[in-house]
Amino acid sequence: MQVLQAGPHKLLLLELDREFIENIARQAGFEFRFEEESRRVLLDLNAETRQAPLLLFDAADPANLGWFSRCQFYVDGSSGAVLQTPIQLANQRDRSGRALPYSVRLQINKELPASFRLPNKAPVTEQTVYSVLFNFLNALLNTGVGVCGGPVVQALAGRTEPQGNRN
Repeated sequence: MQVLQAGPHKLLLLELDREFIENIARQAGFEFRFEEESRRVLLDLNAETRQAPLLLFDAADPANLGWFSRCQFYVDGSSGAVLQTPIQLANQRDRSGRALPYSVRLQINKELPASFRLPNKAPVTEQTVYSVLFNFLNALLNTGVGVCGGPVVQALAGRTEPQGNRN
């Protein structure tokens, strides 16, 4: 990890190891495509062998209340940001625009403000990012991730159709 000074701004530059990230994705049970850019890492994750969709739930739906209460991670549905992490999530879509139930795209930001903290005020290091990534991937497969508001990220499990008048 490096600390960069840009005028009055201080940034943390994470030096993420490709092999380590690939091993985490493999251990969690995902097939993946890895792409590295100067300021971020992109992962297209696919869990085609699963019998059920990835556990990405609409947090506002009362039918998902049991899952929502067990979630360790929450996604801002407007921006795709996984709250209190350097990770962003997006749905992958088929040709007709429907969200694929077994696939998501993750972005891990490598440049963060020096004041950025993980849950429990933990400082950001490569090791803590690897730990968060491993826990997040396991949550998608086992415990669930809540989507809070917004039209950008669509829930994949639970009740996925919009609520409203069904007449």
